[in-house]
Amino acid sequence: MLDTLAALPFWQAFLALFASAMVRSNGTYWVGRGAVAGWRRARGTHGDLTTRAEGLLRRFGPFAVTLSYLTVGIQTAIHLTAGVMRMPLRWYLPAAVVGSTLWAVLYATVGLAVVQAWLAAEAGSWWGVVVVVLVVAGAAAWVGARRRRLPSRVSAPSHSRERLVP
Repeated sequence: MLDTLAALPFWQAFLALFASAMVRSNGTYWVGRGAVAGWRRARGTHGDLTTRAEGLLRRFGPFAVTLSYLTVGIQTAIHLTAGVMRMPLRWYLPAAVVGSTLWAVLYATVGLAVVQAWLAAEAGSWWGVVVVVLVVAGAAAWVGARRRRLPSRVSAPSHSRERLVP
C-alpha cells in the first residue's frame, strides 16, 4: 500500500494520509468518551502509559493532542485519554486537524521517501541502502537523545474523569 501512496501526486497522498489520521484519532477519542467504565480496568494493565498520557493532557491540554501525532507509542493513549477526560470538542477537533495535517505532510514527504528508498534498496540500488541506513540511524539517535532528556514519568492527579481545561 505504501508503494501505491508513493506513486501518487503529493496532494493525493496528503489527502489519503490526512483522512486516515483523522478517522483513527477521532475514532479513538470517541471510544474514550464512551468507555469510562472500561478505562478503570484498562488503567490497571497499562497504568504507566495512561498516567503519562493523562499528565501530558493536564499539562499541555490540546497541544498534547497536536504534538502526539509526532510521537510513537503514546499517540493512541493521548487520544483515548482525551476522550475519557472529556476534552471539549472545541479544543480537541482543531488540535486533531492541525496534528493530522502535520502527520500527513511528514508521511507524504519524508515517510514516503523512506519507503521509496527501501524499495530501491530491495531492487539493488546502493543509494537506497544509504538513505535507509541514514534515516534509521538518525531516528535512533533522536530517540536516544530524547529519552535522556525527558523524565521517566509525568505525575498526574488520580482524578481520571475530571474535565480538561487549558
